[in-house]
Amino acid sequence: MAIRVFPSVEESNKALADYFVETGRQAIAARGRFAVALSGGSSPKKLFELLASDYRDQLEWERVDFFWGDERYVPHTDPQSNYLMAKKALLDPLNIQPAHIFAVETDLPPAEAAAAYTRTMQQYFGSQDSLPLDLDLLGLGDNAHTASLFPHTSVLTNDTVSVQALYIEEVQANRITMTAPLLNQARATAFLVYGEGKAEAVRQILEEKRDVQQYPAQLIQPENGNVTWFLDEAAASKLTQK
Repeated sequence: MAIRVFPSVEESNKALADYFVETGRQAIAARGRFAVALSGGSSPKKLFELLASDYRDQLEWERVDFFWGDERYVPHTDPQSNYLMAKKALLDPLNIQPAHIFAVETDLPPAEAAAAYTRTMQQYFGSQDSLPLDLDLLGLGDNAHTASLFPHTSVLTNDTVSVQALYIEEVQANRITMTAPLLNQARATAFLVYGEGKAEAVRQILEEKRDVQQYPAQLIQPENGNVTWFLDEAAASKLTQK
């Protein structure tokens, strides 16, 4: 695991954009394609916009396949949709073709949408239980959740390589999320976290004793991949070692 701390959000985003492109180039050289799981929420929007502008000529985008680590159970046209945010900030500006976009089918009932997404990934990778994304992009909530792995929820003990649906009481909403075993198959994982409001969660994940029910992001321990944290100084401010 590597922890990289930058003076500003802008420098964090640039460093992660560099990492994204380099990881993509390596994947394309090795396997002819780059399979990436995007994170949701508001944090990655600036990263996506940066990739779609300053980095648009630095990667063979027609060889990139886009998945989502989690999705809110809302229509694709809803402002809360992770898909919609990525579509506006990244996919449309880069003219990514539909064949390379693997969105969660939120027009299905939650459990069916999760099962369908699991099947989609199985078909993509040609395997029932080996679904190795080239890169997971992850964020971190101030309650130490990542993707939709929220504290004290049933999905935290799910040991299947799959996508699951669950109702999260904390936000009173249905979510669809990759399980930790699926996320942990990724060849590379990058956390993008910034802001003082995330500093305590960062400290908990990286320095507290393992307690995945309380600090779910501690579940992210890839089997054969690496994890890199991209933090601004505010998010890293409570770490005792940097």
